[in-house]
Amino acid sequence: MGATLGMMRKSIYFMGPGAVAVVEEDLAAPGAGEVQVASRASLVSAGTELLLFRGETPKEMAADDTLPALQVPLAYPVKYGYAAVGDVVGVGEKVEGDWAGKRVFAFNPHESAFNAGAGDLLLVPEGCKDADAVFLANMETAINLILDAAPRLGERVVVIGQGVVGLLSTALLARHPLGALVTFDPQAGRRARSVQLGAGQSFDPEAVSAARGALGAAGADVVIELSGHPEALELALELVGREGRIVVGSWYGTRQASLDLGGRFHRQRIQLISSHVGAIQPGLRGRWDRTRRFDLAWEMLAAIQPSQLISHHFGIEQAGEAYGLLDVGGDEVLGVVLNY
Repeated sequence: MGATLGMMRKSIYFMGPGAVAVVEEDLAAPGAGEVQVASRASLVSAGTELLLFRGETPKEMAADDTLPALQVPLAYPVKYGYAAVGDVVGVGEKVEGDWAGKRVFAFNPHESAFNAGAGDLLLVPEGCKDADAVFLANMETAINLILDAAPRLGERVVVIGQGVVGLLSTALLARHPLGALVTFDPQAGRRARSVQLGAGQSFDPEAVSAARGALGAAGADVVIELSGHPEALELALELVGREGRIVVGSWYGTRQASLDLGGRFHRQRIQLISSHVGAIQPGLRGRWDRTRRFDLAWEMLAAIQPSQLISHHFGIEQAGEAYGLLDVGGDEVLGVVLNY
């Protein structure tokens, strides 16, 4: 299969707060070093994408400073997304290797087709379903969170927020020999799924006293905050024990956190740690790189099969309905996939 001519594609644009549009536009033939991909499916991020839909992202910040397809400001109109699975349908000049017809994962916005550097794509392993492969970026994030949290034998770990990344993190942590694994989410359905994936107990955020009983008098050794709500950091501070660690995996966009750092936080030497999938922590970089992390992510996708977390499928033309559903939320809304 050689280079293809250009084609028409459909792309989702965030036009402003609460507004998305599906735009038909030209797609050029792949250039040198590029391949052309026809999308099969893509997963919608209920984190950054929802902030963008709500108008809660800083407009001067790049969508992502590590991914080639997303190095554009978060200023409307803008395309966004980072979890696409598709087939290579065209190959440009100077592309090494046999890419024609391969099924690939791409950190690319929601589009029916796109061009990408061959080196920026990941081959989807045989036997991995599209519905599991679209979770690769979320699984990579969850793995990075666990690497940053570094849970030790017998430690008591709390995860606040049981959305997709929270549930994947819970499933990974359940494979550790922990003293306790306790999760929080206001949605009863998510709490039930959390227990199914290995949490010892899952609580409503209002049930702090019951959770303290599950953690013991010393409190949590590690709290991972993944709710997306800045106020959840106060809950994290309540639950973490002396010299414990709070790992913040949520991105709050333009929303600000107001925290009481004048008491326990200061005197009990509590650590507040930022975690972002764009970088591996310095203490691990001698042995860990993105290739090793991706290899583990594919392995964990096969073990956990996160397609079980998909609650809704939409065609690309129904993008407005998909984002509206995520914005309202509810107990039945979890993983939302766009099909092409």
